[in-house]
Order: sequence, then structure tokens, then C-alpha cells
Amino acid sequence: MKKYVLITAAKNEQSFIESTINAVIRQTIKPVKWIIVDDNSTDRTAEIVKNYHEKYDFIQLVQVKDQNQNRNFASKVYAINHGIKHLEGIEYDFLGILDADVTFDIDHYERILNKFDQNPKLGLAGGEFFDVYDGKLNPIFKSSGSVRGATAMFRRECFEDTGGFTPLKYGGEDAVIEAAARMHGWQVQSFNDTVILHHRRTGSETFSVWTRKFLDGQIAYSMGYHPLFQFLKSFHRFLEKPYVVGGVFMLAGFFWAYLNKHDRYVSKDFINHIRKEQLRRIKHLSIN
Repeated sequence: MKKYVLITAAKNEQSFIESTINAVIRQTIKPVKWIIVDDNSTDRTAEIVKNYHEKYDFIQLVQVKDQNQNRNFASKVYAINHGIKHLEGIEYDFLGILDADVTFDIDHYERILNKFDQNPKLGLAGGEFFDVYDGKLNPIFKSSGSVRGATAMFRRECFEDTGGFTPLKYGGEDAVIEAAARMHGWQVQSFNDTVILHHRRTGSETFSVWTRKFLDGQIAYSMGYHPLFQFLKSFHRFLEKPYVVGGVFMLAGFFWAYLNKHDRYVSKDFINHIRKEQLRRIKHLSIN
């Protein structure tokens, strides 16, 4: 069986991280190394990880200490990249990114590894994603040709082809890296036979839901999304909580960035590639 490693960036996750750790240690196939990067936590996150490190030698705690105590998506990427540096000298075939607030079945990684075995062109894989709040499972709309970053698993060659994660102030690094994977000829796919439970509303740990939707629109502009695709995608979000208004805020963020001529942090080749993809998806009515 091929070997995999995990990287987790954790900041003030004492309420959730123990459940995530237990989900990993119960796996039918365990990682050869799991780097958990404590990113300036002020709660018991590091203490909880240390307790498990003493029992399981594949778990390693790395602590980041700096003067920037603000939680944002760029700091998460810096923490992930810091963790990847600690993989030097470790043999592995797959690299998994794992958020500290998710759980899944005991055979989650076995199933994902089997998907890679079955398809040598598969570069990035994940499962079906649900937010857990208000006592219910709330599905997160996502194309089967896309993967949620919270449990993304990369074939090592694919990850290296993309150049890794780019720190972005308001997020979007997951969408950028999966588009980069497709640019390099890799397939990206989520599979509905393995389920991931995210134990809070997506984005709520950093911004209000309204701000998150507005920022999603700004991110889409910064990535060079085709305006027609973004309009249809925002309309599709009318069906996702908060109903209707979330889609309106997303569209408003996109055109706010357009009118204010926000910078784009991707290349022209990237923009051309992603717009061609989006026009094909419009043609095939695959808009998520």
C-alpha cells in the first residue's frame, strides 16, 4: 500500500481537534507522519496534541510563534507550508491537508487511496462534504470535479507540479491549486462514497456568513472568473443557506472588485485556462 502523510494547521481548535485526532488514529490505514502545526493558539490546542503525540509516534506537533496573532487564510497557508518543511527525509506517495474541525469514517483514507490506485491520472481527491450545525447535516454544494480543501489528498507528483499553496489574504488557495492541478493534466475529483463532517458552518471561524459570501465574490474576481460563470454560480447559491441573500452578496463582492479594479494574483495563462473550463461547464450545465 502506498504511503501518505497529513498536514494540519490549527489555531484555537480545542473544541474540535480531539475529535479529528481520534478520527485519524482509528483509520484502517494510518499516515506515516502527521504534522500538526499549532499557529499561535491561545487555548489548549497544543496541549491536546502533545498528549496524543506521547501515545502515537506518527503525530508530530510543530509550534509557530510570531507577533501576528490574527486569524486569516494567509496565515493558514503559511502554517501548512511550514509543516511541509518538516516532511523532508520522509518517504511518501500522497500528501493530505486536514483541517482540525472535521471527522470521517474509519476507512476514509483507505477509500481515497484506492481511488488513486484505480486511476493513475487522479491528482487530487476528496469526499462528500457536510457542515454540521443546528443539529443537522448541511451539504456544501461542490462540483464532483472539485475538492474541499479541508480534507484534500494530493498525489505527491501532482502537488509538486502545482508549486504548492499560495498565501492569499481572503482565501481561495484551494481553488487556485486545484485549477493548477488541472492545468498540469491531473484529474480532480470528489467521491460520494466517503463523507466528511465539518463541525461548524464553513467560514464562520473567521468571518460572518455575510462577509464570507462577499469575500467569495471578490476572490472569484481575483482568480479571473468569467463574469457569466460567476453570475450563474451566484444564482445557484440562492439554494444554499443563507438562502438567496448569500448569492446576492457573492455577486456583489464580484462586481465590487470589478468596479474597484482589484488586483488579480494569478497569471494570464491561469485566467485563460479557468475561463475555458468555466465556459465548458456552462455548456454542460455543470455550475457549482
